Amino acid sequence: MIDMSLGMMALFFSAGLLAGTVDAIAGGGGLISLPLLISVGLPAPVALGTNKLQASIGTSVATYNYFRNKLISFQIIIKGLLFGFLGATSGSLAAQFISSSLLEKILPLLMLIIFLYTIYTPRLGLIDSKQRMKESLFYMVFGFALGFYDGFLGPGTGSFWVIALVFFLGYNLSKATAYTKVFNLKSNLIATTWFMLGHHIDYKIAFMMACGQLLGGKLGSQLVILNGAKLVRPIFLTIVFFTILVMFCKSYVGLGNVMRLVNVFGVVPAVIFFVVAVASVALINFWDGKRREHNI
Repeated sequence: MIDMSLGMMALFFSAGLLAGTVDAIAGGGGLISLPLLISVGLPAPVALGTNKLQASIGTSVATYNYFRNKLISFQIIIKGLLFGFLGATSGSLAAQFISSSLLEKILPLLMLIIFLYTIYTPRLGLIDSKQRMKESLFYMVFGFALGFYDGFLGPGTGSFWVIALVFFLGYNLSKATAYTKVFNLKSNLIATTWFMLGHHIDYKIAFMMACGQLLGGKLGSQLVILNGAKLVRPIFLTIVFFTILVMFCKSYVGLGNVMRLVNVFGVVPAVIFFVVAVASVALINFWDGKRREHNI
């Protein structure tokens, strides 16, 4: 049982606010909220379930705000939602019988390709571009494929949706982010339902984080609506960058080995690594901004 002191309540609220804001802009809020839930001592299934429930609140608010501002048309994506549900169900079933170890090795490399492609295409997603696939076909194919992946494994699904929408349908990053929220919400609600049935949710913590998510989802989506792709692009690159680091550590180093290194050498090397990572992505975004200015 987590002690819900005033300080802990403020911590969970703040984490929900920050995660909701970041997630509404470019996805990746789970990179903030899930490590916190694990670090306070929640068992992994409870941490995952609590994370899904509180994230669903922020995603719902962001989705509604995008819809209210006409960035989303549900008539267009109904096939994507239907095939996404079929894909997620199939992926969840497949995960019970098929090892995900090979896919976990490949994923960091796929994310790295997305990262490099985005950097070396300075105008990518800043404005609407040429459509390469019919919307109905796209939502059927990618609805099922990314739904399957989300049910089978999950990490980075939002980033895959954004880049697919930008590349194949020619959406700008703001529009792609808005549509991605719909599919994230679908996945979160399905997962939350199963976690509820399995009694793997800490509702007190989820409630405090959800309060932050209510504000974060609204704040993040409003920032996208007001500032557009010029805001989404650097945050998208940052989220993809840290997703690659997490995937690489998990797939090639092993989170257990990472924790053993921390126990042996202390937290100082870990802090230095984090600072270097933050500085690196800051420099990358600065360089990317200069390239965009040069290409305008």
